[in-house]
Amino acid sequence: MEIQERYDGVIAWFKEHMPTASSELQYDTPFGLLVAVVLSAQCTDKRVNQVTPALLARFPDAAAMAIAEEGEIFDYIKSVSYPNSKAQHLSGLSRKLVAEFGGEVPREMDQLQSLPGVGRKTANVMRAVAFNEAAMPVDTHVFRVANRIGLTCDATTPLEVERQLVARIPRELLSLAHHWFILHGRYVCTARSPRCAECGISPWCLSASRAK
Repeated sequence: MEIQERYDGVIAWFKEHMPTASSELQYDTPFGLLVAVVLSAQCTDKRVNQVTPALLARFPDAAAMAIAEEGEIFDYIKSVSYPNSKAQHLSGLSRKLVAEFGGEVPREMDQLQSLPGVGRKTANVMRAVAFNEAAMPVDTHVFRVANRIGLTCDATTPLEVERQLVARIPRELLSLAHHWFILHGRYVCTARSPRCAECGISPWCLSASRAK
């Protein structure tokens, strides 16, 4: 099977069966999403969604969080993974948002990545989800699914996966496709014991064809 045929089949299936996929993180504002995404590193969305309502009720915007003590932020997020470093990141990025961006979350990639705790994946999430820009954030699920299905070739880093996906997925579908791959990886194409018998895209999956 040619790689473009694989892309066409996978995209067509997801467009039919998952036309309105979206993030499972709960948020109301770009700042709220940024906080949630920073907290979600190596942590489940379910846990983050349990933490953010009280945190954001206390610190609803960058201005409020910027003047908070790190210890107070920590008290709200201590049940997530790596709460000490994440409290430091949230405090630092809030102060930088206030000092350099008028308290608003910027849209540009380099500006987003200048914020403490914000790497390429988080910046791409903000661009794709908060601002509806054409972007492909690559987390562990996207990385695994893209390689396992055969949408990428010899891609050993998240950046390589991102570049290959961006090159072949229509620009207007990139942010939606990001959600497709995350949800598929989270619930079907899992790291251990993938549920191949229940997988709708198995006709185009490279791993499935090799297993026959």
